[in-house]
Amino acid sequence: MGIHGGDIYRNEVKLDFSVNVNPLGTPESVVAALHGAVERCGNYPDMKAEKLKRAVSSQLNVPEEYLLFGNGASELFMAVVHGIKPEKTVIPVPSFYGYEYAAKAAGGEIIYYEMKRENSFCPGEDIDAVLAEDVQLLFLANPNNPVGNLLGREALLALLQHCQEKGIYVVLDESFIEFCGVRFSMLEEIETLDRLILIRTFTKIFSIPGVRLGYLICSNPETRMKIAAQLPEWNLSGFAQEAGCVCAGQREFIMETENYINTERQLLEKELKKKGFQVFPSCANFIMFYSDEALYEKLLEKGILIRDCRNFRGLGKGFYRIAVKTRKENEILLEAVGDIRG
Repeated sequence: MGIHGGDIYRNEVKLDFSVNVNPLGTPESVVAALHGAVERCGNYPDMKAEKLKRAVSSQLNVPEEYLLFGNGASELFMAVVHGIKPEKTVIPVPSFYGYEYAAKAAGGEIIYYEMKRENSFCPGEDIDAVLAEDVQLLFLANPNNPVGNLLGREALLALLQHCQEKGIYVVLDESFIEFCGVRFSMLEEIETLDRLILIRTFTKIFSIPGVRLGYLICSNPETRMKIAAQLPEWNLSGFAQEAGCVCAGQREFIMETENYINTERQLLEKELKKKGFQVFPSCANFIMFYSDEALYEKLLEKGILIRDCRNFRGLGKGFYRIAVKTRKENEILLEAVGDIRG
C-alpha cells in the first residue's frame, strides 16, 4: 500500500476509485492543445511561461507577478519550504502526505496538530495554541484531503489573520476547491494577507495528472523571490504550458463539474449510510468513510481499487476514501460493497 492512490501498476485494476480526478475527463480542447504541442516538442519551452501566466492572471483577476508555476503542486510545496526554511512547521492531521514529505526534506521540527474524529476532522479553536511565536509555517488544505470537508469561511479567515499577526506563513492548499465552488476560495484575501501562500493545481479538475501543472499565488514579492529561487529552469514542459493556457478559460466546464460531482457525491453518501458506514462530511470529489470490513482487500479481489487511509497520520485501520466517479461506475462500486456487506 503506497502513500498515494492510483497504484494501478502493481495491482490488477478494472476501476480505480483511489485517485481523485474529474470523472468527466479531460476537456476536448485541452486534449487538442496537448496534441498540438507535439509539433513543438523540438523546441525548449518558455522558461518564463509568459503566455500561461497571462492566461491564469486574466482568469483569476490577479497581477501576473503574483503567480509562480510548478511541476504539480508537490514541486511548489518543496520550493516553499526550501525558500522559507522554517525551523518549526505545523501540519494538521490527517492531511496530504506531501506536506510532511516537503517539510522533512527542508529539515526543522514538525508539529502535528491532531484533528478530532468527533469534530469530523476539522481544526478546532485549540489550534491557535499550537501556532506560537516560534512557528514559521502552517500547511492547511481547504477542502481537506483525505476527508473532503471545508473549513467555514469565518473560522478560516480568523485562523489566517491569527497567523498574519504572528508572522506565520500559511500554505493554503486549494487543489480541490473547484469541485466545491471557487466562491469558497481565500483568493480575495491575498492582497491583505501577505503571509498567505495559496496553491492550486490543474491536475484534479481537468483530469491531467500525467501533465503535472500547479500554481502558487502570493502578494509578497520577497516571499515569491525566495520560493522562485528554489524552482529549476524549464520546470514546465511545453505540453503543460499549452494545456494550462486552455484550462484557464474553462469556466463552464468547472461549473458543469461542480454540479455533477454534487449530485453523484450525494448518491454515494446516501447509499453508504444506508449500508451502515460512518460517512464524513465532504464537498469535494471524494468521500471518506469508516468500515469494520476489510474493504480494500475484498474490493481489490473484484478489480476495484480504493484508498486505504490507514497510513494517513491521524487515521488508522478502517478508514477509506473513494473518488466520486460516473454514475455507472459509482453504481458498480455500491453493488460490490453491498455484496461484501451482505
